[in-house]
Amino acid sequence: MILLSCFLHLRPRRGCGALAGLGRGLNPSAGSRRALRVLVDMDGVLADFEGGFLKKFRARYPDKPYIALEDRRGFWVSEQYGRLGPELSEKAISIWESKNFFIELDPLPGAVEAVKQMANLADTDVFICTSPIKKYRYCPYEKYAWVEKHFGPEFLEQIVLTRDKTVVSADLLIDDRPDITGAEQNPSWEHVLFTACHNKHLQLKPPSRRLHSWADDWKAILDSKRLPPGQAT
Repeated sequence: MILLSCFLHLRPRRGCGALAGLGRGLNPSAGSRRALRVLVDMDGVLADFEGGFLKKFRARYPDKPYIALEDRRGFWVSEQYGRLGPELSEKAISIWESKNFFIELDPLPGAVEAVKQMANLADTDVFICTSPIKKYRYCPYEKYAWVEKHFGPEFLEQIVLTRDKTVVSADLLIDDRPDITGAEQNPSWEHVLFTACHNKHLQLKPPSRRLHSWADDWKAILDSKRLPPGQAT
């Protein structure tokens, strides 16, 4: 059995090259201000899970009904497909359980560029926090390979694989799943909902916030969470 990391306190390491700013931690020049820790989900936030799924589902099952992206509702793809027909739920699951599904996902527009910029901001630690599927034969390896392919090997130190994101300590979690629950009833992070085809119809109650896309002002969201020097916690 593969044991995947659930870090209560992440200890970043210094990167190199284009991502030399990774893992700054405390910056003495900033008055010992604690670095802002940002968790960024992978599927549906960095990688185009929905588009990749639909493309492969239609290719494998050309005679079966499918759900267009504009008609997607609800986080769980398999549940909505199951309502079309009992056998379609298992067929949907078979797509993302297959070899090369995760590694072949395309990045969402602007995702790679934005997260690289984010990782190089002063006093900012960025981690890709992603939940592997339970059938782990291909998924964990391909998630690491996807990050290395699009972000470079130096970003492999910034990956957190966990089935429970509530136990990971951070200031922000950018994630497309509307309901994130787990062992910790009061996670340390603020959940910023990343807009996806399956959640765009949801009306959020204040103070909940959205990041509509990577063209949106994500820097303003980060800045809103920063503490001034001398107020590090």
